[in-house]
Amino acid sequence: MLGNFSYCNPTKLYFGEHALDALNTELAKYGSNVVLIYGGGSIKRNGIYDEVVRILAECGKDVAEIAGVMPNPTVDKLYEGVAIARAHHAALLLAVGGGSVCDYAKAVSVSVHCDEDPWEKYYLRFEEPECETLPVGCVLTMVGTGSEMNAGAVITNPHTHQKIGHVFADEKIMPRFSILNPRYTLTLPRYQMVAGIYDIFNHICEQYFSGTDDNVSDYLSEGLMRSVLHASRIANADMQNYEARSNLMWAATWALNTLVSRGKSTDWMVHMLGQSVGAYTDATHGMTLSAVSLPYYRFLLPYGRDKFKRFAVNVWDVDPAGKTDEQIALEGLEAMERWMRELGLVMRLSELGATEEMINGIADGTIVLPGGYKVLTRDEIISILKESM
Repeated sequence: MLGNFSYCNPTKLYFGEHALDALNTELAKYGSNVVLIYGGGSIKRNGIYDEVVRILAECGKDVAEIAGVMPNPTVDKLYEGVAIARAHHAALLLAVGGGSVCDYAKAVSVSVHCDEDPWEKYYLRFEEPECETLPVGCVLTMVGTGSEMNAGAVITNPHTHQKIGHVFADEKIMPRFSILNPRYTLTLPRYQMVAGIYDIFNHICEQYFSGTDDNVSDYLSEGLMRSVLHASRIANADMQNYEARSNLMWAATWALNTLVSRGKSTDWMVHMLGQSVGAYTDATHGMTLSAVSLPYYRFLLPYGRDKFKRFAVNVWDVDPAGKTDEQIALEGLEAMERWMRELGLVMRLSELGATEEMINGIADGTIVLPGGYKVLTRDEIISILKESM
């Protein structure tokens, strides 16, 4: 492994069917005022809300709620949540939901005591908090983003068509604890399940397709990818298979808790493209990624051929005998495409509501990052987006 790095992840995880029992223990560590944050109401239909509220009451907590956090949390919703948390003098933010709810809670955490506009400070200038931040706890109900064990928070500004993620530098922004019960994910519709599966897989790809040195992180990534492929096929055939869904939940956490990024550069351009698409279409995050992935990777392949060859052999079991490196690498992407279609992922941006008229705006909103095998030009971004249509 090349270079120098540090690694710290303070999030305490509770995993399994009885994981929520630990909420009593964690709540005792914080003050009496708790803000409960959740999304569109599914946790009320499936009973999770009642369980959490009962525990909060038993622990003597004074609870305010931020309800209706959308799948792509907006800056206006952020301002609303900040006002509620300030008025309640919150000691803890408890997010109950999927990655968007967890992201949103972290964005509120760094904004409650901020004297500036958090959108300007954190999402346009990418500055770090200089104020006190609030602790966050998560009860996870949907897997994919890994937000339960990282310091990332994605917020959308629908007024400017910008969807931007900020991974905060200080590990104190990570959730202090996260509760992962795989049974909470069994009620998800198939569309949301497979979108989450692809989000997991692409998180690993974003950290894998970079660098040329021999490093432990890439071996870990290959193992995680193979696990996701195996569990995804079982879950897609039987959505109530607890073992498969539990493996997907655990893989999602390790895909983006920064472990497999250590000691190497990372790419993240599929996410930059997908997030810009999401800012225009409000489409499901995982599906924006699936729609742009293959056009991007086919473009990238000549610049990182050795890694794509390794990907084909070690992840997709492509037989390299009698084939050129190019043929092996392309066969790996063909195997990836077959798996994506098997899951029922969206493969074209047009299916998400994107139009040719949006392409220039999506390109302008795409943040270009330097960590991968090729730094994209605007013309290359437009070409990839057109191919993705």
